[in-house]
Amino acid sequence: MKKLLILFISVVVLLTLAACGEGESAAGEEELTEVDVMLDWYPNAVHSYLYAAIENGYFEEEGVQVNIRFPANPTDPINLAAAGQITLGITYQPDVVTARANQDVPVKSIGAIVRSPLNHTIFLEDSEIQTPRDLEGKQVGFPGIPVNEALIKTMVQNDGGDPSAVQLIDVGFELGSSVVSGRVDAVTGAYINHEVPVLRHQGHETRYFNPVDYGVPSFYELVFVTNDQTWENESDVIRAFWRGATRGYEFMVANPEEALNILLNNQDEANFPLVKEVEKESLEILLPKMESSSGFGSQDEVSWQETIDWMMEFGLIDSEPSLEDIFINIVD
Repeated sequence: MKKLLILFISVVVLLTLAACGEGESAAGEEELTEVDVMLDWYPNAVHSYLYAAIENGYFEEEGVQVNIRFPANPTDPINLAAAGQITLGITYQPDVVTARANQDVPVKSIGAIVRSPLNHTIFLEDSEIQTPRDLEGKQVGFPGIPVNEALIKTMVQNDGGDPSAVQLIDVGFELGSSVVSGRVDAVTGAYINHEVPVLRHQGHETRYFNPVDYGVPSFYELVFVTNDQTWENESDVIRAFWRGATRGYEFMVANPEEALNILLNNQDEANFPLVKEVEKESLEILLPKMESSSGFGSQDEVSWQETIDWMMEFGLIDSEPSLEDIFINIVD
């Protein structure tokens, strides 16, 4: 009888421990808060740190589960963030200014990803174009986005030329093919971390103008945005996400090839297949533009105010948004 009693007690203890273990596992899963993040486009080199953070478990260690989503069109990240349908979206600093100033869209930037323009004016290496002033009398393709018109006007004007003498042609997103085919003499709205390495991979060498060298403010190319209400309600979760993202960024800086391989393993091969040598060159271009002595993602008033002033000057916005409304500095 005594042996049976001991055996019974042992079984009860074991079952209790097993139940506790399952409870702890379930509780651990419940602690992970989902964060929906929409990329600015399909996965490419600029997103390597996010995939590295997911792969290495950095987000989970911060108590969040990150769900990566892709946009159906370029405005989805900012629109869905504004509507509260996603936690965070990746978009462009000038677009945040426009949304807040012209439509009073309740979004704010919580972190800068790429700290200076990737959008350059690109032309073939053997072109006669030497400075922005040489764009006078030339045809320049652009993707129909007004900020690109302001870029060209600013550069040509600051180089002593006549912006009205430049013929801007909407070529949609057929930027590389338009300049290679000779349909246009140059393109703006093209990215030095994408179009340039892609064209080189195809056998076409290019040259380009950095708009910052000709009077355009050094705006943040890519930023994370969220809804005002989402920030108010979920700032702790977003800060946890940022800690994980920062660790992913640090891993990418220390291990660029490994981070790139993680990205390639997570590419959307059906819709946007990646070429390793293109993405490798892209990452080399991106890394110095993502670096900040104040910490990954830091933002400052100067960048926002200069961008706002420039956009006001060229009629891209109707009023000046409040700096307090438009961004917060998530880096402590």
